[in-house]
Amino acid sequence: MRLLFIRHGDPDYEIDGLTQKGKTEARLLAESIDRLGIDEVYVSPLGRAGETLDYSLKELGMEAKTLEWLQEFPAVFDGNLAKEETRSAFKNELKKNEDTGLYEKRIAWDMMPSYYGVHPELFDVNGWRSSDIAKASNTVEVYDHIVKCFDEFLDKNGYRRNKNLYEATAGNEKTVAFFCHFGVTCVILSHLWNISPFVLLQYLAMAPTSVTELVTEEREKGIAIFRALQIGDITHLTLGKEKPSFAARFCERFENMDQRH
Repeated sequence: MRLLFIRHGDPDYEIDGLTQKGKTEARLLAESIDRLGIDEVYVSPLGRAGETLDYSLKELGMEAKTLEWLQEFPAVFDGNLAKEETRSAFKNELKKNEDTGLYEKRIAWDMMPSYYGVHPELFDVNGWRSSDIAKASNTVEVYDHIVKCFDEFLDKNGYRRNKNLYEATAGNEKTVAFFCHFGVTCVILSHLWNISPFVLLQYLAMAPTSVTELVTEEREKGIAIFRALQIGDITHLTLGKEKPSFAARFCERFENMDQRH
């Protein structure tokens, strides 16, 4: 079985859609989508993923199914439940509501390197679940919901999880595409590879409309693992002479104010 995780185009988060650049990226992806040999398409319920997919559906001539659990990894951190040291993970990006005086919730996994660099438990396959970040957020609950739904999807497609591996109960060679988001892709990959999600969330970047490709491998009959053939491929942008957008990245050099801060 072959899994393709396709990130949405350059996002306009305020309208949950695409910027003009994002629309160009989605169009270039669609122009080369046939080369991927897709058999089935699934999509996040969020607008930016759906708008990206619309361009490709016209080329593929097929329908897509929306999966609720494909939406961006929506775990949130509640600073009101955390210690001061834990709140430092977000520095000045943790805001207080002017009326209530309470901290506003924010994305739980968008932390500063100065914090996760001295908290190795975040990168432990089990330790992250009992970390201070987890205690002040719904990260574990949301993560477990996503991977449970994903495993149910795989089970229906002939791959049943057994401890850290998958039993190929009815293995196949079809190609399934998921039009979704960076965060949820990292969550799913961490589950498939049995590592902490924070390893991927903090050290990977996948450009908008990039394609991440995994395939099953049965080195032993009936036992499957999922191996990556490519992560964040943007060949369609290169061929279209379109520079990838900077979403999901931060400045290469702190003084470069033209890049995302």
